[in-house]
Amino acid sequence: MKLFSCLMALLLFLLQAVPGLSLPRDTLHCLGYHGYCFHSKSCPEPFVAFGTCSHRQKTCCIDTTSNFHTCQDEGGHCVPPAIDCLEEQEGLCAHRKWKCCAEV
Repeated sequence: MKLFSCLMALLLFLLQAVPGLSLPRDTLHCLGYHGYCFHSKSCPEPFVAFGTCSHRQKTCCIDTTSNFHTCQDEGGHCVPPAIDCLEEQEGLCAHRKWKCCAEV
């Protein structure tokens, strides 16, 4: 029983000590794109919705005045890495490994 208590204490310590380890996956995804988590379902200006946070209970919003524009805002299409682009362009895709293409 003492071993179990020590392991649980170590686990709780690690969850508090390592930043990002205890955050939900959708929140980490949002923060990876320099987004912000808002309680409301709509984003205030100049932000646009880019997904969810906190297990789909908050809205992930990104700043449209920064260099982090979504692919669709730039007129592109998000495609998986297996597809070759004729012309790549700048823009964020909801899936981190996908790329933004002007022409597929």
